[in-house]
Amino acid sequence: MNATAASIAPQDPTAEAPEDLPPPACVMSFNASDPTGAGGLAGDIATISAMGAHPLAVVTAVLVRDTAEVFDHAPMEADLIVEQARSVLEDVTISGWKVGYLGSAEAVGAVAEILSDYPDVPLVAYLPVITWLEEDDLAAYLDAFRELVLPQAELLVGNHQALTDFLLPDWDGSRPASPRELAVAAAERGARYVLVTSMPVPTGAGADQQLDNVLASPQGAISGEKFERFDVSFIGAGDTLTAAIASLRAAGSELHEAVGEALAFLDQSLDAGFRPGMGNVVPDRFFWAVPPGEEGEEGDAADGSGPGGDAGGDDRGSSLVEPPTPKGPRQMH
Repeated sequence: MNATAASIAPQDPTAEAPEDLPPPACVMSFNASDPTGAGGLAGDIATISAMGAHPLAVVTAVLVRDTAEVFDHAPMEADLIVEQARSVLEDVTISGWKVGYLGSAEAVGAVAEILSDYPDVPLVAYLPVITWLEEDDLAAYLDAFRELVLPQAELLVGNHQALTDFLLPDWDGSRPASPRELAVAAAERGARYVLVTSMPVPTGAGADQQLDNVLASPQGAISGEKFERFDVSFIGAGDTLTAAIASLRAAGSELHEAVGEALAFLDQSLDAGFRPGMGNVVPDRFFWAVPPGEEGEEGDAADGSGPGGDAGGDDRGSSLVEPPTPKGPRQMH
């Protein structure tokens, strides 16, 4: 709202003054800079803000990419990552961590040391598919992540294939590893839970049409949400999901509730997704901010094909957005 609008807007005498409202939960994200705004820090900032929390963004690497592919990358020096984080942490109280791509094995060690100073803050760790690293660099990065970050993670998130390669590298492949088996392997490294995304549905007529997203512990599956498989490719879905979970956990939601709400939020973000360039579709994390079209009105907002389609209004519960009930399942990429 601009100054003119604010000066003429009617005042609610019962409304709390801004200084009386509780501050939003603060979530620190360690992630790469993505100039497309689809994923990385830009995606985390958009998601955390859309969820009603406050983002604290630490740059770990710079990607050179468009909406189709990554062309190059440059990791930040580990000392500079530490300086960014420590400067904020000495000033701001945080309630949640989100760890994305950290840039290098050295950076993984530096970030892990910071995390260890705050053992009571819930950590959501995301394992993206890192196709831009050389083989030796990738192996060193994953080894460091496995040894140093995983033991501190409340939740590890990744797609089924990435988690299988990471947690069970010797899996024979005769059948897909189950969420429980992945959770057992993660627990052996210290992570309490896994969220396995894009897991093929094994049986039934819809086996080729749906992918499952399962929250699991070493005791077994806790909850799940099936997304429809279709021929549209997204970027930034994993960062959106994990940043949303971190925000909800920071605000006090139980883990299974945070996962369910974050999956619903992701579903709506993908449903309202848009293609800003010639590559992949970008999730619209602010779908809820666009007013719905009037009944019978023509246009994107009315038919669900644009960023505001079927989004509903800005329905906030406490300090967080309460996403509307998803219109239909969507695939997690």
